[in-house]
Amino acid sequence: MRSLEETLEELARQLETLYEAPEARAMAEWTLQHALGIGRFELLQRRREEASDALQRQVQAYLERLLRQEPLQYVLGEASFYGREFLVNPAVLIPRPETEELVQRVIKTYQHQPAVKLLDIGTGSGCIPVTLAAELPTAQVWGLDVSAEALAVAKQNAERLGKQVTWLQQDILSEVPHIESQSLDAVISNPPYVLEEEKALMRQNVLGFEPHLALFVPNEDPLLFYRRIALVAQQLLKKGGRLFFEINERFAQETIDMLAQMGYQEARVLKDLRGKDRVAEAVWR
Repeated sequence: MRSLEETLEELARQLETLYEAPEARAMAEWTLQHALGIGRFELLQRRREEASDALQRQVQAYLERLLRQEPLQYVLGEASFYGREFLVNPAVLIPRPETEELVQRVIKTYQHQPAVKLLDIGTGSGCIPVTLAAELPTAQVWGLDVSAEALAVAKQNAERLGKQVTWLQQDILSEVPHIESQSLDAVISNPPYVLEEEKALMRQNVLGFEPHLALFVPNEDPLLFYRRIALVAQQLLKKGGRLFFEINERFAQETIDMLAQMGYQEARVLKDLRGKDRVAEAVWR
């Protein structure tokens, strides 16, 4: 019978047929840790233990899905975001580290202001509003999505993490959220912003599994969602309320110009940790 260490090495070797060695090794460790329900340090301590038949069957089932290039987070059913584990499935995008920077900016802005009202548009797994509800415990938070399947995941995440969020199922392109006018302190969104023409540049584990509804916009209208959300936000934001967007770096200047033309002030772009234009922020006066 194989040891846990041998099981790990074989898993990594198989994954190296698709991924670079460091990524394959990390994926193998996450998979085995998840199957065992333990952390990395405990896996290291127990590496010489025998791997049970049941464990090996479970790992093999995970491996078969990974070799079809299904994202690891979907295979394991969870993804890390801002220090918490969120349930994910193919109805929602996998939370990205870049989006943590968007959330961090909102938290930094409102951490000393009690009872702020915040709306996240295009909420997906709920990682943004649930995190905001956790980090800003006096805030009133809404999460909106067009997809009932996505909202079902978001609701599960709020419940398992014990956070209160009000969920709205609406199409932001055609409806205004059912929230009192001029009542919100901030509108936040990580909307679809990948151009259809960029599909050819994307990895199969994203293109083949993650929801296209949440990823892509038409080539001829890359600011479709930004423009509409900014218009809706004019109705919902208090004077002095803020708009926060995660953006496509290719259209950073166009996004800022659009917001200025719509009457927003102090529009600016913030770079992420990799130096890429990532967050647009503006104030409604």
